[in-house]
Amino acid sequence: MIRILTYVVLIFFLAWGFAWLADRPGDLVITWQGVQYQVTLLVAVSAIVGLIAAVMIVWWLLRTLLRSPDLIRRHFRARKRDRGYQSLSTGIIAAGAGDSGEARRMAKQAAKLLNSDQEPLIKLLDAQATLLEGNTAEARKKFEAMADDPETRLIGLRGLYLEAERLGDISAARHFAGKAAEVAPNLAWASKVAMENRIAEGDFEGAIKLLDQQKSAKVLSKDEERKRRAVLLTGKAYALLDSDTNAAKIAATEANRQLPEFVPAAAVCAKTLIKLKDPRKASRVIEYTYKINPHPDLAELYVEANALDKPADRLKRAKTLAGFAPEHVESDIIVARAALAAGQYADARKFAEAALVKSARESIHLILADIEQADTRDVGKVRAHLARALRAPRDPQWTADGVVSDRWMPISPVSGRIDAFEWKVPVERLQPLLDYVVDEPVIEAAPVINLPLEIVVDNTKTVTETVVAMPGPVAVQTSTVERALPAKPIDSVSDAVGIIPDDPGVRENDPVNQPKRFKLF
Repeated sequence: MIRILTYVVLIFFLAWGFAWLADRPGDLVITWQGVQYQVTLLVAVSAIVGLIAAVMIVWWLLRTLLRSPDLIRRHFRARKRDRGYQSLSTGIIAAGAGDSGEARRMAKQAAKLLNSDQEPLIKLLDAQATLLEGNTAEARKKFEAMADDPETRLIGLRGLYLEAERLGDISAARHFAGKAAEVAPNLAWASKVAMENRIAEGDFEGAIKLLDQQKSAKVLSKDEERKRRAVLLTGKAYALLDSDTNAAKIAATEANRQLPEFVPAAAVCAKTLIKLKDPRKASRVIEYTYKINPHPDLAELYVEANALDKPADRLKRAKTLAGFAPEHVESDIIVARAALAAGQYADARKFAEAALVKSARESIHLILADIEQADTRDVGKVRAHLARALRAPRDPQWTADGVVSDRWMPISPVSGRIDAFEWKVPVERLQPLLDYVVDEPVIEAAPVINLPLEIVVDNTKTVTETVVAMPGPVAVQTSTVERALPAKPIDSVSDAVGIIPDDPGVRENDPVNQPKRFKLF
C-alpha cells in the first residue's frame, strides 16, 4: 500500500512539473563545438526524463541477464524446500493420526529435501515415527540426542518426559521435567511437575520460587497463581507445625490471607494460633472462613479450641459457630454432637433430626444411634439407626485419585498432582449391599413356630418344615429321604383319602406335635 501511494505521489509531482513548465514557455540553447542547439524547455525536460527511464530499463535488463543463473538456482532451491516442507507437514499429520508407515515415508522424503541441521522438525518426525513403530529404545536415544542440542533441547526433554510417564517411571519423568523447568521456567507443564517434585521432597521454598518464576513469566492467571500459592503455603505450614510453630503461623496466615475460603489454610492457621495460646484470634479466623465455607474440620477446631472447657461450654461454642451458617447441615451436626457430649439429649435429638432432614447420610444415623443408646437404651431403635447408617450415603471426605484421607494434603499420594484433594463423597461401590431406605419400622423379636409336614409317596418321605416368625416372612425348608416303608393294606376309605382315623389305637399319641401322614397313589 505504501509503494502504491509513493508511485501516485511521484506521478502527481511529475504532472504538476510539466504543467508548470507549460505555463512558462522558454527556449533552451546549447552550444557545443561551435554548433548551436535550440529547443523549447518542455521538450528538453521530456527528453531528460525519457533518457533516465531508458537507462533504468537497460540496467534492469542487464542485471537480470547477469543474475539469471543464480535466479534459476534459487527457483529450484525454493521449489525443493517447498516440497520438503510439504512432506514434513504431511508426515507430522500422519504421526498425529497414528499412521507409522506414512510418517516414516514422509520423514525420509523430508530428510532428502531438507537439511536436518537447519530444520529440527525432521528430527522430531523421525523420533515420532520410531515411537509409532514400537521401537521405544531407539526413540529414546533420538530424544536424548535432541535434548543435547540447544535448539531442540526442550522438545527432546518433553519427549523423554512423556515416554517416562507412559512407562510409569515417575522419578524419571520428574527428572526430565525439572531439567526443562531450569531451561524454560515459562513452560507450564515442566514447572508444574517440577513443583510437585519439590513438594514431594518437602522443599516448599523451592516450589514457591518456581511459582514466582511462573508469575514473572505470566504463565498462570492471577486466580490460579493465588490458589497455588495458598496451597504451597498451607503445605509449608503443616510441615512446620510441630517443629517451628512461629514459622508455620507466618506461612498459614499468608495462605489464609491469599485465599480466605480455603478450608485447610484456615484450619492450619487456627491450629498454629491455638498452639501459641491465642484461641480468641483462632476463633475469629474460623468464624470468617466457616461463614463462607462451613466445614467439619473448622467446626471441630472451634469447639475444641480450649482444652479446659467443660461440655456445656463446648455446646455453647458450637451453637455460636452454628449461628454463622444456620441453614447448613454441618452446623446442626456439630451442635448435636456437642449436646450429646454435654448430656443434653433433647437438644441433641432435635439438631440431629434437623440434620437428617437436610442430608440423610451415615454419620447422622450414627449420632442418632448414640443418642438412643445414651438416653433411652432402646436396643431396637439403636439397631434400626445402625441399619440405616449401613444403607445411607457416605459422608464427604478428603479424596484424591480414589484415595480417601482423614486430612488434607498438598499433593496426591498416587499421582503426585498438586492440589488434588477435594472435599466430596468418595466413590461408592457399583452395587450397594443394601438398598437405601429412608424410613423403616422397628421390628421387635418374635417367637418362631415350626410346622412340620411329612408326605410319603411310594416309599419316599418328603419332610417340609414351615418356619413362621410373627410378624415376618415365611421360610420353607424341604428335604427328601429314601426309606423302605412296610406295606400296609388300605382298609377303609379314610385311609385312601388320607384322613386320620378316630381310633386311638391307629392315631398317633400326640397329633399336635407329630407330622400328618398322607398315603397317595
